[in-house]
Amino acid sequence: MSTFALLVSGLLVPGQPSLLDSLRFASKKAGGSSKNLGGKSPGKRYGFKKRDGNFVHAGNILATQRLMRYHPGAHVGMGTNKTLFALEDGYVRFTKEVYIPPPRSPEATKVITKLPRGAVLYKTFISVLPVKQEGKFQLVDMV
Repeated sequence: MSTFALLVSGLLVPGQPSLLDSLRFASKKAGGSSKNLGGKSPGKRYGFKKRDGNFVHAGNILATQRLMRYHPGAHVGMGTNKTLFALEDGYVRFTKEVYIPPPRSPEATKVITKLPRGAVLYKTFISVLPVKQEGKFQLVDMV
């Protein structure tokens, strides 16, 4: 094919850009630039934070747990993530108490039926013994 024929057919018309000149290439590098930076933080440290006999203020955390390992006793509250905290100022006491699940409860059917006859279940309770405040009345102090 001659140059004249190409000019007439419209492929190489002088004044029009050729097909190769109109292609654009990517100006950015393909692919993401995000990195997986997670997993470098230390794990949560579960367990009791205050020992038996320690003095605590109201609001102090006594134990953190994932499952119900420790149960709230007197003057102890439980958060939504099963964290036990003191409700009053006082001294921490750990006690083991006999646990009898309510009859016909799912816990009774799961746990009690698998135990040998005569076995006793114990659960650990964390309590706070409040500080005695005898003789400290605000009305008496105000008079």
